[in-house]
Amino acid sequence: MTLFRTVRRTVLSAAVVSAAALATPSFAQAAPLPPACQEALLGTLGKFPVQYFTVPDRVQSTMLDEVAVLSEADQAEFTEAACAAWNGWATTNGAAVGNDLDTRYQNTTGLVCNKFAKSALGTIKKYAPNIPAATRGLERVAKSVWQNSMQRLSVEGTNATCRQAYDTAKAGW
Repeated sequence: MTLFRTVRRTVLSAAVVSAAALATPSFAQAAPLPPACQEALLGTLGKFPVQYFTVPDRVQSTMLDEVAVLSEADQAEFTEAACAAWNGWATTNGAAVGNDLDTRYQNTTGLVCNKFAKSALGTIKKYAPNIPAATRGLERVAKSVWQNSMQRLSVEGTNATCRQAYDTAKAGW
């Protein structure tokens, strides 16, 4: 299983990380995740139903790379309270978020990388202020993963249009 990997893919803040991250060296050395965090990691995708929004494979793999090297301090943000708050928020708001992602994706022109970057960023900006305060540590980690991933993609991308889209998205959140 990979980050955001299904036919219906989504990117949001906080604990949207895949079960594959648990097998990476940094997570393998960490203490076991609390039950609510396991639910957040394994069940978040199902809470944000999308039909059109797509996360490019290169973005997925880059984000997984960033998750694999999370520091112990970042890993410590995955607490029962933070993950439970995220799970509750995602359950309550998931349909609206998924709809927003789909609408933005369909209304954005250009390559998939541009559609992804603009729609994800727009939805994140819209909904991040409403995420419970208990998830702020997770949000900080998610922002770091996002910014580091977008920075790498803006430099390493093979397409100039995609590099520009990722460069614009890296500081937008």
